[in-house]
Parts: sequence; C-alpha cells; structure tokens
Amino acid sequence: MMSNSGKPLVVTTRWWWIRHAPVREDNGCIYGQKDLGCDTSDRVVFEAVGKILPRNAVWYASNLKRTHQTASAIWAAGFPKPSEMPHVNAFAEQHLGEWQGLNRAEFIASRPVGSHWLTEVNEPAPGGESFMDLYNRTCGAIERINAERAGRDVIVVAHGGTIRAAVGLALGGQPEKGLAFDIDNCSVTRLDHLSSASYTGWRLPMVNQQPWIADASHNAMHQPAGPEVKPPETKLA
Repeated sequence: MMSNSGKPLVVTTRWWWIRHAPVREDNGCIYGQKDLGCDTSDRVVFEAVGKILPRNAVWYASNLKRTHQTASAIWAAGFPKPSEMPHVNAFAEQHLGEWQGLNRAEFIASRPVGSHWLTEVNEPAPGGESFMDLYNRTCGAIERINAERAGRDVIVVAHGGTIRAAVGLALGGQPEKGLAFDIDNCSVTRLDHLSSASYTGWRLPMVNQQPWIADASHNAMHQPAGPEVKPPETKLA
C-alpha cells in the first residue's frame, strides 16, 4: 500500500510505558509479584506525567494494584480518565519466588558486582521466573496489542522489569541490553513500533523521562529498586 507521496505506508504505534509509583510497605524487601500498594501522595508528579501523555490513547495496566493506583493518581491530577483500562497479567513484574520477602540490600550484596538485575537473564528465582520468562510473556502481549491497536497511542502502567523487557525488544530483541537501563518510579518511556509491507522495527524516542525532576521537592518519589540499593548522588535521593 502506497501513500500519496509514493512511499510505502508506515504504521506507527506509539507505546508510552509508565512505571508505578514507589512502594513504601515492602520494609526494604524484594516484592516482585507481591500485590503491594504504592505512594501516590505527590500530586505534582502525576500532573507532570499527565502533561506529556497523549489524550487519545488506549490504556493498559498489569494485574497488580500498584499500577492501578498509579493510573488513578494521573487521572486524579487532571488527566482525562479513559473509558477502560484492561489488566494484562503478562505485564506483571517478574515473579521472584522464594526471594520475595528477603531483605533487598542483603540480597544484592550477595550478587556479582555489576549485576543489572536481581538475576541473570536465564536464571529463574527458586519457585519463580527468570527474566527471560518475563521477557517472553511481555513480548507476546506487545505483539498482540500491536496487531489489535495498530497506529494508536498505547499507554501501559507497569513495572521496572516489564519496561526493561520492552526496551530489550525495541533494541532488536536483546533482553540483556534492556536490563542496563534505569527505569525510575513514575517515569515515562516511549517506544515506537513501525510497520510497513516491507519493514518492521522500533524507534526509542524517550527512556526513563521524569518530567518533574527539576524540582528537588519531589525527590521522595524515587524508590531504590533491583540492584540499586542506594541511588548515586546524580539520581533522585
């Protein structure tokens, strides 16, 4: 199919990924798929997030309530609430099995120096998943939604691991490369899926955008996660 300019028609599906707000009730422990709530008290943060999101979008969230609470905070801050927001189990955080409930700092101290995540890509947590399990289920859901919602803006409220998996897919199917990215609480990551009769690929316009970051009064909205037990000085404290 050709456009008026004679060039192949390219369908762009823009994905806007939002990581949930910080969890305060984890007591410093790994929580993975434990269904904990999150802190949505800083309205300015959610107003800032809403200002960069498209209005005519379809919304999705994982099945875990911290993503639903984060979406509700964006709407409460003035963003028009969508008519629906399906909950997609495949977008849940990695199930960390027997590691869920362990002290995060102590666990990270036991891992090899330089680890980007709680596990190696193919290492399953005891009684849980590997990051590749998370990656594969995330990719399956993305492919389905790309087919169903081609050409739309898609907003997904999800988790650090899920968004890293999506970044790995956008980098040409390299999940281990996605793990090198920081994905902060409430941050926005945009990944554009491009499709034509002769080409399918991704563009990465924006990763880990934090539109409120210039104001230090909102530093508390960052929660260390994964291997980042103590944020460096250049990160939100």
